[in-house]
Amino acid sequence: MQGSLFENDSSANAQKEPPAKFRDLNDLYEQSKTCTKCRLAATRTNFVFGEGNPEAQIVVIGEAPGAEEDAQGRPFVGRSGKLLDKILEAIGFSREDVFICNIIKCRPPENRNPLTDEIECCMPWLKTQLQLIKPKIVLLLGRVAANTVLNNKQSMGNLREKIIRWNGYDVIVTYHPAALLRNPNWKRHCWEDVKMLRSHYDKVC
Repeated sequence: MQGSLFENDSSANAQKEPPAKFRDLNDLYEQSKTCTKCRLAATRTNFVFGEGNPEAQIVVIGEAPGAEEDAQGRPFVGRSGKLLDKILEAIGFSREDVFICNIIKCRPPENRNPLTDEIECCMPWLKTQLQLIKPKIVLLLGRVAANTVLNNKQSMGNLREKIIRWNGYDVIVTYHPAALLRNPNWKRHCWEDVKMLRSHYDKVC
């Protein structure tokens, strides 16, 4: 049912204070940008940490950097990034209002899906970003991001149109902008999702 709240956390998974060794996002970036925990470090041009408001109430999470993101070291800067900007603007936000990042901080070769061990190496960086930012809402873009973060194999149809409680955050799932460029008929569904996000933001923030 649209707008319903599904609990998926426990006291053990609730938001925890970030490790003491990370004072803020800048400190985390300095300590993570030279990461070599997985094979992707050998093929990356840039470590794509993420960007935006360090105190954002909304964190937007995609799957992984593409070629343009790898070249510039910034998330969502290609065609899909321009579409994401328009989506945010349609509900009254700019890139500077939110924080935008990916599960994987380095581009997988040929834009393939991240492998399990690569995700396991990179997820601690993402979770620490969330702990430092302390957002109220997380917007997951695409099935890979949603399945990875929520640790399930559900379809987009099952994940959309609801607010999912995960690790102390209210999570909303919608289509990745790259998927919308390939399938323009999905834009109407994305519009419904982000309208729900805006309505929920107005209630909790």
